[in-house]
Amino acid sequence: VIDKDTHKSVCDPSWGSCSLGVFICVQCSGIHRNIPEIGMKVKSLSLSRWEDQEVEFMTENGNKLMKHKYEATVPVYYYRPTHKDCQVLREQWIRAKYERKEFTEEMRKWTYEEGTRDGMLMKRGRDNGQFLSRRFVLSENEGTLKYYIKFDAKEPKAVIKVDSINAAFQPEKIGNPNGLQITYLKDYSTRNIFLYHESGKEIVDWFNSIRAVQLNRLKVAFPVASDTELMPKLTRNFLKEGYMEKTGPRVSFKKRWFTLDHRRLMYFKDPLDAFAKGEAFLGHRDQGYSAQPGLPAGTHCNGAWQHGITIVTPERSFLFTCETETEQKDWLKHFNDVINIQMSPQEYSMEAQFRRKY
Repeated sequence: VIDKDTHKSVCDPSWGSCSLGVFICVQCSGIHRNIPEIGMKVKSLSLSRWEDQEVEFMTENGNKLMKHKYEATVPVYYYRPTHKDCQVLREQWIRAKYERKEFTEEMRKWTYEEGTRDGMLMKRGRDNGQFLSRRFVLSENEGTLKYYIKFDAKEPKAVIKVDSINAAFQPEKIGNPNGLQITYLKDYSTRNIFLYHESGKEIVDWFNSIRAVQLNRLKVAFPVASDTELMPKLTRNFLKEGYMEKTGPRVSFKKRWFTLDHRRLMYFKDPLDAFAKGEAFLGHRDQGYSAQPGLPAGTHCNGAWQHGITIVTPERSFLFTCETETEQKDWLKHFNDVINIQMSPQEYSMEAQFRRKY
């Protein structure tokens, strides 16, 4: 059985919605119960009493049939969350389908496809860490996301190219259940901004609007490419984040926060830093890139963590240590997964930029 809402394989689903006729996991059952229209008939498969007509209704419907009904017209760019995604993404996906019924009507005009979006979001200050209300404007025609210090300001504080944006929900890192991290390139360096909105619907609408603009612009740039080829170029979740210790040619091991965004490995002094302290590019194995357990012979490991990793690039080696062997193995798996993927022409260009800068 596939969980109707998160596409998770659930061989023994523990809940069912006898309003919809679908089987769901325990996490999604809580969201369903909070939607008045369907929440009164969410039952445990093992603990609740089921009437004969409810069992018959479940038999007549089921996940496959209801998916066809409620997901009939989901736009290709719309992010479909999995069981690994945060609460706000899963909740708004469920509400969009069952409460607002956004994907059941043909030729529907979604708010994500208006080509522009203008509104206020709470943004974390780069230096003081305070969240203040800022105006954001997304424009498909200009290919930009701008933000302004004041609503009536004439000049934007920043102009961000949509093509360079990655957006990922980070509720725990940001400290807000609706926290969204925007990452983009500024002068070949990674810049982070951290946002939230009190409305879960509003912040998820912004997220999907960015994805819609990105896809539409990609279709113009690559007119013969299929949606399947273009989708990986939209916003993506980071492959892995967490602390490791890092050393350099003349410095001791220091604890840093690392983010692996496909081929970009960035490190920060603090998870909420606006700029990365440094970056490494992970190319293909045939170009001289590798990731191995352990540290070179003679390395003086003066840090608290002992589980080493050595990343070799054509220019230099990067030395890290992890707190546990489990973390070491997980980082190595992700590094080698990336290094084993053939590079695209765009990634060769990115590699050249890295070599010029670093």
